Amino acid sequence: MLRNREIRMLLITMGSISLTAFIVAAFISTVAAALVFILSMLLIGTSLFFTRWRYREIEKLSVYLRKISNGDDSLDVRDNQEGELSILKNDIYKVTLMLSEHRSLLQRDKIQLTDAISDISHQLKTPLTSMTVMADLLSAPDLPPAKRSEFTHHIRVQLDRIDWLVSSLLKLSKIDAKTIPFKKNRILVTKLIQKALEPVMIPMDIKGQTVSIAGEDDVSFVGDFNWTAEAVINILKNGVEHTHEGGTIAITFSENALFTEIVIADNGKGIPKEDLPYIFKRFYKGKNAGEGSIGIGLAMAHSIIASQNGVIDVTSDSEKGTQFRIKFYKQVI
Repeated sequence: MLRNREIRMLLITMGSISLTAFIVAAFISTVAAALVFILSMLLIGTSLFFTRWRYREIEKLSVYLRKISNGDDSLDVRDNQEGELSILKNDIYKVTLMLSEHRSLLQRDKIQLTDAISDISHQLKTPLTSMTVMADLLSAPDLPPAKRSEFTHHIRVQLDRIDWLVSSLLKLSKIDAKTIPFKKNRILVTKLIQKALEPVMIPMDIKGQTVSIAGEDDVSFVGDFNWTAEAVINILKNGVEHTHEGGTIAITFSENALFTEIVIADNGKGIPKEDLPYIFKRFYKGKNAGEGSIGIGLAMAHSIIASQNGVIDVTSDSEKGTQFRIKFYKQVI
């Protein structure tokens, strides 16, 4: 404690005052000098004791901070007493909780990044391996023209699949990082449905499927037209893929004081009950997933809708169909 300059200055000052008071008291009487000496020693001793206690508390905080810097944030230094030292302890504890939360978030992000890289490498491995094999076969000089055309077509299909996967992952990463500025425009649901149906009309015609649309023309919500259309497209593609030939897809929408609701239902083979909790998880493929399914479309739809103050729920019965229910809640000002 005495190595601190302020303590030495305090002792010198108190000693000087005590010595001066002692000398003055000595001229008065011996009893006065003794009394001054005793009081001076008591005051100096009390001050040193109190100062030593405060420095011990500060030393404890210093040790606590060193433990925090080493990653140990399990200690609790909160103090419900009054005083500056107690306030300092509580402030340090608040900073500790904040650092612990940031550390947890960073660790979670690191795990998510590792999982994402692992999933991406797994998804790219299959088409790359397939293209490598077909490229080796194409190099054979005696390969028949029909086979050469077939292999070339398959390579093109795999390249398109990789392009879609990379594009989708880039969009998802931007959504997760909140770097996409979603527009807040008034969207008519009728126009949104028309836009979303365009990419799936040909697959529906091929499978002989029909679509029914029911809802008022003035039903609307606030959001980003293009991004929301992409989310609905992914849901429709899922319905088309899992609905039998000649099946139907029903789209209904309505609006009330709290939210705008869009319901997309099909009469396909449905989603197994054990798969329902995981269908919005990226790269998850259920038991009824198609051979070319990657498991990212519904994950993207969920992220887009959730980023626009919306929720999406799904209910399904085996061999009876699946129903996706989208709600865009209205902002309350």
